Amino acid sequence: MEEYQSAPQEEQHLFDNFEQTTMTQAGSGKRLANYIIDLVTFYVFMYFFSYVIVEVSLDLAIIMYNDRENGGNPILGQLITLVFYGLYMGLMETLFRGRTLGKLITGTIAVNEDGSRISGGTALLRGLSRAVPFNALSALGTPCYPWHDKWNKTYVVEYADFSANK
Repeated sequence: MEEYQSAPQEEQHLFDNFEQTTMTQAGSGKRLANYIIDLVTFYVFMYFFSYVIVEVSLDLAIIMYNDRENGGNPILGQLITLVFYGLYMGLMETLFRGRTLGKLITGTIAVNEDGSRISGGTALLRGLSRAVPFNALSALGTPCYPWHDKWNKTYVVEYADFSANK
């Protein structure tokens, strides 16, 4: 009995061939709006979460809020805040399936290179990638393709285009 093997298919990326896809990559303005909205919501979340942090560990609160008089370390506090930001963003994208509050407002969504919805693991990796210092500066340029997208092989596209291609 002969076995038939199909020829290996070439990997197709979302923006390799513009004639075959109808998804539009989100522009720099929308990406900046996403960042600002998400950053504001993160700080609102941290304001309320700080009460929990104080109750759980006063030492962690002293470090995070740079209380030098009581032994706080500003650099360590900034690093802890960056990690919390990465976890927060990853959890939001996991819970909202590729979207955050900023993406909901601007009508965008994070997708894989092939145009499929990102998994929870990819969302968490994207979030933790945001904790890398100067990640926000990597979004400068045209087209806007920051490190957390490059490293995780994702794009942010218009949600209307994504839902039309489902």
